[in-house]
Amino acid sequence: MALELLDSLSLPGDPAKPNEDAFGHDANAAVVLDGATPLGDGLMPGPSDAAWIAQFGARRLLAHLRDGNGARKALRGALADTQKSFEALRRMPPQEIWQTPCASMMLAVPGEEGVEFLWYGDCAALIRSGDAAVTVVGETFDKRAAEAIRAKEIGKAKNLSPASGLSRPEFIGSLRTARNHINSGSYWLFSPEEKAASHVSRRVIRLGPGVALLLVSDGFLALASDYGAYSADSLMAAALSKGLKALGAELRAIEASDPGGDTFARFKKSDDATALLLKLT
Repeated sequence: MALELLDSLSLPGDPAKPNEDAFGHDANAAVVLDGATPLGDGLMPGPSDAAWIAQFGARRLLAHLRDGNGARKALRGALADTQKSFEALRRMPPQEIWQTPCASMMLAVPGEEGVEFLWYGDCAALIRSGDAAVTVVGETFDKRAAEAIRAKEIGKAKNLSPASGLSRPEFIGSLRTARNHINSGSYWLFSPEEKAASHVSRRVIRLGPGVALLLVSDGFLALASDYGAYSADSLMAAALSKGLKALGAELRAIEASDPGGDTFARFKKSDDATALLLKLT
């Protein structure tokens, strides 16, 4: 089996700032990475550590897969490359874990046994096969619901609109404390640590030609997970019928109508939003 790209979209949350999502695809694989917004000064050259790790990770994953490595071996190689580059280029070692660049990820690789999905964090894959209900790979719906509750609670405690911004001093301490728990327990992300390969989530699903796949960052899936404009089934149907550009416009219109996050609690008015629509052939 191979992957055919039908449509793609990647929108920055703020046009004046770097897009910290990245994606890559070819006939043999597709990946979406969502860099975690930095919570302080960066350690790497360039405007954004989060954009760096998302873009670098996407390139290295596809490179290792093109070399003939399987999905898990390619992931380990890409993480090792990321670790080597981070240690060589950073201005100084991180003093706390929250300073380490990291990203959520969804990788899809067709193979003899089916399509292998590897993921970290809150990127997701939606799968539609014929008239069957859409299958969701990943935990984005649960994770986004938990984050909305956290944003609402922190905003209420600080007497601020939730979407006032991650960098506000009223929010930053709590967010850094949470980020300090990455790569421990069950909370692992794509990061400059080769050992993270042993903690990736994995699922293999038997799928045939004609099946549609939608790989998304949480910023795009917010149409369903956060804002309730779609279900997983209707979002996939709309992607196939309307196209991703139209859905991106709907997403930003919803966010523009609730800039403070008072109706839909969140830490930013708009997040980077990325989606890849593909078909198995």
